[in-house]
Amino acid sequence: MDDGFLMEVCVDSVESAVNAERGGKSQGPRGRARSAAGPVLTLLSAGAGRIELCAGLVEGGTTPSMGLLQVVKQCVRVPVFVMIRPRGGDFLYSDREVEVMKADIRLAKLHGADGLVFGALTEDGRIDTELCTALLAVCRPLPVTFHRAFDMVHDPLVALETLISLGFERVLTSGCDSSALEGLSLIKRLAEQVMSSARCVTLDLFPPGGGITERNLQRILEGSTASEFHCSARSVRDSGMKFRNPNVAMGASFSAPEYSIKVADVAKVRTLNAIAKNIL
Repeated sequence: MDDGFLMEVCVDSVESAVNAERGGKSQGPRGRARSAAGPVLTLLSAGAGRIELCAGLVEGGTTPSMGLLQVVKQCVRVPVFVMIRPRGGDFLYSDREVEVMKADIRLAKLHGADGLVFGALTEDGRIDTELCTALLAVCRPLPVTFHRAFDMVHDPLVALETLISLGFERVLTSGCDSSALEGLSLIKRLAEQVMSSARCVTLDLFPPGGGITERNLQRILEGSTASEFHCSARSVRDSGMKFRNPNVAMGASFSAPEYSIKVADVAKVRTLNAIAKNIL
C-alpha cells in the first residue's frame, strides 16, 4: 500500500499467480524473479499486492485445491487469500456445506493461506450473521474478506453495517450492479458509511463481466474513494496440444474451450498498476 492503492488479482493457476505478482518482470528458473539487488520482494511494485486464489472462475470462484495453494505459496511472496466457496450458485448453504467450508478453512490455514474470502446470506437476502460469526471464528487470526455475495443482499447499507460489526476487514463489491461503473453511486454511499464508522473496513472494487481494463480503470478509481481494486487481468493463450479432438468437450456449454487457456497477463498487470499509480 506504499503507492496509496492495492491491486488484488484473482487467479486459478500457478502460472497466473506468478504472472500477477511479477507484473511483467523477467523470471529466472522455476519462476524466480532475477534481480541483482537481491530479494524477490524488490521486484513486486509493478505487480499485484495480493492474490485471491480460486477455482471455477467461470462460476465466480470456488474453493481451490490445497495442492494449488501449496505450490502457489512456494512460487510467490505476496499475500495469498483463499476463496472458501463449496459450489457455484447462491450463498445459502446447507449444514453439510458449512462443514465443508469449515474443513476447507482449517486446511487453507494449515497450508499457508494469508487470508480467507467467503460470504453467506439468509434466504431473504440478508447477511447470515450466525454462520458468518462461526466461520470467522475458524478463520482467525487471519484477515477475512466478504466476497461478492454482498452484491446479492436486500439492503446493502444495512448489510455493510452488519459486516463492519462482525469484524470483516474488507468487502468485495461492484456496487450491487452489473459493473462498478454502473454501481458507482452506491459505492460512494458505502464509502461514506465506512468513513463514518468507528471500525475500519476496506471496499475492494470488482467490475464483473469484462472486468477492470485499461479503458475503464481510471473512471472507476476517479469516481470512487476506493484504495483497492480487484481484477483478473487475463488474456487467452492457445493450448500446447498438437492433437485435438473437436468432437468432445470436457465441460458444459458455457465452459471455456479445451484448447484455449485464460491466464493473468503480465503486460495487463503492469498497465493497470501504472494507471492506478497515476490516479491514487
